[in-house]
This record gives sequence, C-alpha cells and structure tokens, in this order.
Amino acid sequence: MAAPTPEDDRETGSRKRAFLYISPFLALGIADVVLLLMWGLDGLWGFMILPPILFISAIGWIALRYGFV
Repeated sequence: MAAPTPEDDRETGSRKRAFLYISPFLALGIADVVLLLMWGLDGLWGFMILPPILFISAIGWIALRYGFV
C-alpha cells in the first residue's frame, strides 16, 4: 500500500483544513454551554447539550476530511 501523496490529500481533504473549518462551530457550541452554565442553569443542561455539539462537529470533521462534502 502506497503512502498518500499531496494530490490525494487535496482530493479528499486534510485533517488541518477540516479542523479549521469545524473549529468555529465547535467553539460556538462550547461557548453556548459555558453561557448556559454562567446563567445559573443546572449543570445537567450543559451535559445534555454538549454531546450533540461534539457529535455534529465530529461528523462535520469526518465529512470534510474524507471528502463526503
């Protein structure tokens, strides 16, 4: 099995580019959780909201990394 070439990387996407595209959405999601907790809501709300944010960010990273988009 041959090592990936830069041409393959451009065709399917790169980990760095996928991270750069997903990081603003992840940051907004985590900021939302922090804001909810600062408003004085129960900590359980933060744990209820965080998994979907992480899941969607991971799906987006995978989609950008492997060229599903």
